[in-house]
Amino acid sequence: MLMSELSKSELRRLDLTLLLVFLGLLKHRKAMDVAHELGLTQSAISQALKRLREVFGDELFLRRPHGMEPTATALALQAPIANAVETLRQALGVARAFDPRTATGQVRLAAMHAEQAVLIPALAARLRNTAPGLDLSVVPRGRREAMQSLQDGEVDLALGFFRNVPKTCRAEVLYEDTYLVAGSPQTLSLETPLNLETYCAMDHILTSPSAQLHGVVDTHLEKLGRQRRVVLGLPAFVPALAAAAASDALITLPARVAEAFAGRFGLVTCRPPLDIPSFPVSVVWHRRNDSDPQTQWIRSQLNHCDA
Repeated sequence: MLMSELSKSELRRLDLTLLLVFLGLLKHRKAMDVAHELGLTQSAISQALKRLREVFGDELFLRRPHGMEPTATALALQAPIANAVETLRQALGVARAFDPRTATGQVRLAAMHAEQAVLIPALAARLRNTAPGLDLSVVPRGRREAMQSLQDGEVDLALGFFRNVPKTCRAEVLYEDTYLVAGSPQTLSLETPLNLETYCAMDHILTSPSAQLHGVVDTHLEKLGRQRRVVLGLPAFVPALAAAAASDALITLPARVAEAFAGRFGLVTCRPPLDIPSFPVSVVWHRRNDSDPQTQWIRSQLNHCDA
C-alpha cells in the first residue's frame, strides 16, 4: 500500500513539460539546445532537471565536457517515457481534427535526389495551394540513414526505394519505376536501336550519393560478363544530365527522372539494352504516426504527385 501511495504521490509531481525536457536531454545532451527546441529558458531546464532527479531518485544526467551524459537509469527510462508521451500525442491528434487550410508547422521529409526531382516539386505546389500554413523541409538521406531518422523522430516521412523496412515502420508503394538511357541526339540515334556492344563501348556518367563509379547497371553487366567505362560520377541527376548534354557520354537513370528532365537538356532517351529489374518507390513512416491525421494527409497528397 505504501509503495502504491508513494507512486501516486510521485506521479502527481510529474507533468508533460518535465517528460519533454527529459527526452530532449537524451536527444541533444545539451540544456541550451533543449531550451531552444521547447521555447524555455535555461533556468527552466535546470529546474525541470532538478524535479526529475527528485522524482526518480537518480542524477539522470551527468555534466561532462562534451555535454550531459545520461545515467543507466535515464537510459532505462527512455523507452517507457517516449512511449507514454507518444501515446498522449496520438490521443490528442485523434481528438483534434486536421484541417489543411488552417494547419501550421513543418513537414519534414527524407528523400534522395530522384524522389526530390520527381515528387517534391508537385508536393510543394499542392501544399502551397491546399495547406499554405505548412512548410516543407527535405533532407538528403540514404536508405539506412532515412530509417534511422524516422526512428529518432528527425523526419516525418521517408521517400525512396527501401529494400528493408524495420518493423517499427510502415511503407506504402507510390509507384514502380524502371530505367532509361539518355544522351545527346548526336550520340544516341533513335533510328538505330542501342545494342549492348555499342552501349558498353561508350562513355558513361553515373549518379550516386557518394559519386561512386560503380552502380546497379555495372552489377548487371558483370553478370553478363561485360563492363562499361564510367568517366564521371556525380551525386545528383540534374548536374549529371547537364554533363551528358555537354559531352557524348550516356547516362542511365530512373525513367521518371529521365522523362521529366532529359528533354530540358536537349537529350533523347531509349530503353537500356539489358534487363534491369524495376523497383518500387515508397513512402515510409514510423508506426507511432499511424493515427496522426497530418501524416495521413501528407501521404494522400504524395499519391497524387507520382503521375
